[in-house]
Amino acid sequence: MNDRHARTAPHPSWSLLGNLALVGLLVGAACLLLPLHDDAWWPASPPPSRWAWAAGVLAAWLGACALFLRQPRTHQAAPMGAGDTPPLLVVWASQTGFAQVLAERSAAMLRDGGVPVQVLPLDAVDAALLGRTRRALFLASTTGEGDPPDHALGFLRDILAQAQALDGLEYALLALGDHEYDHFCAFGRQLDDWLRANGARPLFDRVEVDNADEAALRHWQYEVGRIGGLSSLPDWTPPAYEAWTLRSRSLLNPGSPGAPVFDLVLVPAADAPLPEWQAGDIAEVGPRQPSAPVQALLDALTLPPAAEVQTARGREPLAQALSRLQLPAADAVRGLAPQALVDRLAPLPHREYSIASIPAEGCVRLLVRRMAHADGSPGLGSGWLCETAGPGQAIDLRLRRNPGFHPPAADRPLILIGNGTGIAGLRAHLQARIAAGARGNWLLFGERSPDHDRPYGAELRQWQAQGWLDRVDLAFSRDLEHPAYVQHRLHAAAGLLREWVDRGASILVCGNATGMAPAVDAALAEVLGEPTRDALRAGGRYRRDVY
Repeated sequence: MNDRHARTAPHPSWSLLGNLALVGLLVGAACLLLPLHDDAWWPASPPPSRWAWAAGVLAAWLGACALFLRQPRTHQAAPMGAGDTPPLLVVWASQTGFAQVLAERSAAMLRDGGVPVQVLPLDAVDAALLGRTRRALFLASTTGEGDPPDHALGFLRDILAQAQALDGLEYALLALGDHEYDHFCAFGRQLDDWLRANGARPLFDRVEVDNADEAALRHWQYEVGRIGGLSSLPDWTPPAYEAWTLRSRSLLNPGSPGAPVFDLVLVPAADAPLPEWQAGDIAEVGPRQPSAPVQALLDALTLPPAAEVQTARGREPLAQALSRLQLPAADAVRGLAPQALVDRLAPLPHREYSIASIPAEGCVRLLVRRMAHADGSPGLGSGWLCETAGPGQAIDLRLRRNPGFHPPAADRPLILIGNGTGIAGLRAHLQARIAAGARGNWLLFGERSPDHDRPYGAELRQWQAQGWLDRVDLAFSRDLEHPAYVQHRLHAAAGLLREWVDRGASILVCGNATGMAPAVDAALAEVLGEPTRDALRAGGRYRRDVY
């Protein structure tokens, strides 16, 4: 089976049948007892008023029962007024319960962040509900050889078989499957294709989970947390980090109107061997708290920072252990001993970054933009990597496979499209193409300022001069004379784009999920036609890594 931990829910009609059967049994028992009363069973008949009271009570009871039996069962439906925003809809399709468990976890996470949520099985979702929903999460399991869960068959017959206008819907989809079966994640893919075909816009690309893979589930949780604006919830399954060392950090865009962007070079600690990865893979980084809030908590609790505590890493100072944990208000943990304090707190959630290098370079390179909160303080992950950690500092890092963005065949042309720090993933693919001797590469890239925002610009010029890059189209949104975005460059080169696709080119997109990615997707549909764009996606020739 493709999902686990069976938890079946009774069909709504069973409760009605059960109640009717119980009433029938009671009536039958009363009839059987009537022969026992062959004489007067009460010395006097009740007065008329008692008969009226009894009849009234009986009628009220029967009316209440009828009303109760007619009430439809609901599934955690949130009340909504006429002017209210619809809650975020979390929909699950599960054969044995695992997708339902993940749906409930996702919903609980969003509720903790203050997001109104409605959780429903797929068979409780109809066209009207989809039509008025603005944001939704779908968690869909595949069972057997590519079949939907049993309870989803009605949805497949009644909803997926027809077109519906879903232009107002933004969604994310988690597909559960098992690669041992021929049609991996078939139902999740079918549902995703139907949503896209009917105008729904993905908040991020489909996440496919092979046999409950923990890394894929962490990625889903990470993306759902971003939807809810959450950054401090602990991972469902924290990564088993490895020890790396920050070898160098360089600012790439001094003077930019945007936030500073840094190129980081990391190597395994203690001369450990370099692990293998492919272009398109992801680095999961465990951030650390700055020293100031850690010291402030220790001062408020009057605890010594050097007190030794036991962690999964062995014995270490209390301050060092706290730097990897979510820090509470002092009053919530006052009086706890150092070990009890550490045991009480949850680890910080990981951060994900596209890897900008390939193993042949001997290091992992990351491109990180320093994000800032409204008060100007740095984001936890980017602040740690861009400011707090220094060269030689230990970094908690784990590499995660991202097969949906691995390199296409080297004998086909490749079109690379991205913006901002998305150039990191595109750079890795260019390095992989060069290592494979694959020419026929076209880069379209967008940033803010032509004078300050050209990450890896020297390398790109060199690769173009050497013939590894056939064409480079740059777009700068803050260009005073010719402001443009990357989708404008696609439209301007429409004829060439169609020619490359006709020659068998694949398209890889890396960068911002909320602005660039949907605009590029729309441009591809306009230039190539929606059927061609969809065929490229279905055939694995149009892949995205957007965030």
